[in-house]
Amino acid sequence: MVPSASPFVQGTISFRVLCLLRDCGALSRADLAGRLGEPRARTLAEIDALVAGDLVRDAGPAASRGGRRSTLVELSADIRFAAVDLGATSIDMEISDGRLEPVAGYAEPADIRSGPKATLRRVTEILTKLQAEGAYDRLRSIGIGVPGPVSFRDGVPVSPPLMPGWNRYPVREVLSREHGCPVVVDNDVNIMAIGERHGGVARSVDNALFLKVGTGIGCGIYVGGNVYRGTDGCAGDIGHIQLDGHTQLCACGNVGCLEAVFGGAALARDALAVARSGASPALADRLATQGALSARDVGDAAAGGDAVCARLIRDGGRQLGIVLAGLVSFINPSMIVVGGGLALLGHMLLAEIRSVVYQRSLPLATGNLRIVMSELGPRAGVVGAAVLASDLAYGSQEQ
Repeated sequence: MVPSASPFVQGTISFRVLCLLRDCGALSRADLAGRLGEPRARTLAEIDALVAGDLVRDAGPAASRGGRRSTLVELSADIRFAAVDLGATSIDMEISDGRLEPVAGYAEPADIRSGPKATLRRVTEILTKLQAEGAYDRLRSIGIGVPGPVSFRDGVPVSPPLMPGWNRYPVREVLSREHGCPVVVDNDVNIMAIGERHGGVARSVDNALFLKVGTGIGCGIYVGGNVYRGTDGCAGDIGHIQLDGHTQLCACGNVGCLEAVFGGAALARDALAVARSGASPALADRLATQGALSARDVGDAAAGGDAVCARLIRDGGRQLGIVLAGLVSFINPSMIVVGGGLALLGHMLLAEIRSVVYQRSLPLATGNLRIVMSELGPRAGVVGAAVLASDLAYGSQEQ
């Protein structure tokens, strides 16, 4: 089944029961009825239907509180979701159970520029391998994130600068047909934000920003406990905000974009320049040994005391902070989480972002603002994709 334009029936009793069991573990029928605030008879009938549908099973009697003991119910043991996080240079995947605990995982380098057919074929090959190894018999649903703007309604990327050949490619339709289950497609930054809010440092924070700094730069936005995607799905694409006084050419065709100034590729470019000029002996030595440089080399050299590399990180953090300060004044979040590949630059990057945001934003907007590193790290994306996959599967029960 390919999901409709509105894939999640989140107001239904069955959806809420399944999500409670996902997030809280086994609960008694009486407890579920009390938490839902619905008529007891109706709730019990919905639970019985879920048992009949092999989504929920009895889990024995609840602890005695005097009188007749209630029966616990839990999610079926064979529920499986696939979570896929496509980055510009990587594929990360997990198979998770109904409670979103990982059953199996896989990661490998990849190039998103190889195009949708080759990339999705590789996704299918990995899923087939995991199935052969016993990770799942069948998938209830698949959640996938891609590194570019996405029409969440249509399940397709839309003019993604880092993804040539992917524009309007039917990602949802192709994967759904290939694997015989519903599929949900979102921007990679959104799934990271969802993952961090579900199981990371932003757990249950209603108003938060997730800053992803990698090959590209983006921002997942939580407002009032919900992801804000915008009218066409490109909300949070801050990597293409243009900075005054910068002329670097961006993959989108414009100049001076934040991503072109301090994305992963931009930092590697600047590292190569200072290595070749001799300004950074540490990077010059690494270049001579390795033949290439990455953001990790800059971070390692800065940690080793290289002043030029430290300056590159601080300069980039300053530009990120300038953009974030505007968002803080506009949205007034209570938390900013920093993740993505360049989060490996660590405290030096975080300190500069904090300094600029607190300096440039109004005191009222920062009085209750925490700026922290991602707790889930590279798993944020697959955790978020699994959350979306489970929402889709649980919500689709009444479609």
